[in-house]
Amino acid sequence: MISKRAREVQISPTVALTGKIAELRRQGTDIISFNIGEPDFPTPDYVKKAAFDAINKNFTKYPPASGFLDLKEAVVNKLRIDNGLSYDPKQICVSNGAKQAVVNALYALCGEGDEVIIPVPCWVSYTEMVKLTGADSVLVKVDEKNGFALDLAAIESAITPRTKAIIINTPNNPSGAVYSEESLRQLAAMAVEHDFYIISDEIYEKLIFDEEKHFCIGSISPEVQERCVIINGVSKAYAMPGWRIGYSAAAKPIAKAIEAFQSQMTSGACSVSQKAALAAITGPQDDLNKMREEYDRRRRFMQKRLSEIDGFACDPVKGAFYLLPDISGLLGRTYAGKTIASSMDLASFLLEKANIAVVPGEAFNAKDKLRFSYANSMDNLAEGLNRIEAAIALLS
Repeated sequence: MISKRAREVQISPTVALTGKIAELRRQGTDIISFNIGEPDFPTPDYVKKAAFDAINKNFTKYPPASGFLDLKEAVVNKLRIDNGLSYDPKQICVSNGAKQAVVNALYALCGEGDEVIIPVPCWVSYTEMVKLTGADSVLVKVDEKNGFALDLAAIESAITPRTKAIIINTPNNPSGAVYSEESLRQLAAMAVEHDFYIISDEIYEKLIFDEEKHFCIGSISPEVQERCVIINGVSKAYAMPGWRIGYSAAAKPIAKAIEAFQSQMTSGACSVSQKAALAAITGPQDDLNKMREEYDRRRRFMQKRLSEIDGFACDPVKGAFYLLPDISGLLGRTYAGKTIASSMDLASFLLEKANIAVVPGEAFNAKDKLRFSYANSMDNLAEGLNRIEAAIALLS
């Protein structure tokens, strides 16, 4: 019999949906994916060249558990320049994707009886990651009327003596929200006053639009930085999801614990991928800027078209590559005698009748929402939204 923990943890809904879509495609179904949380662009050529060079130089041995020094130094420099943070390379751990970096941080900080506050809607994996540590997730809704902003009063009300940490994600998956400097300063003050940690997932940091600015909560003061674990990586900004390189930056005792956990669970991240990540972080940023410009063009197009489709309410957002429209206006409608009672029902209907893949809001603790990714070509966005509009017209 499998363990209690294995019985309790759930497979990621987005991973499960990707598997279903792959099977439909194998059967010849023309699926347009608005569910994928990864860039559709190729990895920049200069990054690929760095990887080929590493292979040709036989740079294929086991890496140090927390990453190669040159990459960690590059991360330190990036955090100093971009985020106003001061770290030593020993405080950096290069992981197998930012996802592992979050898990490492939770294992280093949390255990049985602890509570972790998570603003919702939230990325699908946070609650399951917390569960793996034995801690409990405390879900706090964001302020949807103000662009999915942090609801600071609700967060403060959720703090108890058991509160060990809060996980924030800005820019946010799934909402696209970018948390304001003012709200993050207030959150930091709560962390200091009530003695808890902040795990700040900043993987979408480079994908921000409309002259919005990313603010790193750890930059407020050395006291706040000591309470933060900063998470980032190269997957989203540099179109490198399959290279599996993320990293964390933390106070020395936490960083040491993170390294210890990683050394026992997976050891270091792929040596060749680390050389590619080094090139991405230190090299020219022209490709990143071009990708961001194209994401912005898609964002504007998709937000406008969704807002024009009956039953969808889609406000503009400032970051990542997602939209999270409200579909409550469609709940209760029917097709062929079946009622659309949830976002899960609507997602299934769109997959069946329009060959469109979206992620139901239930995956993000947002039951009256659907998540759309615009990490897809403009042709596919246009065709997919036309299909959705035609399918919605079938509902009564």
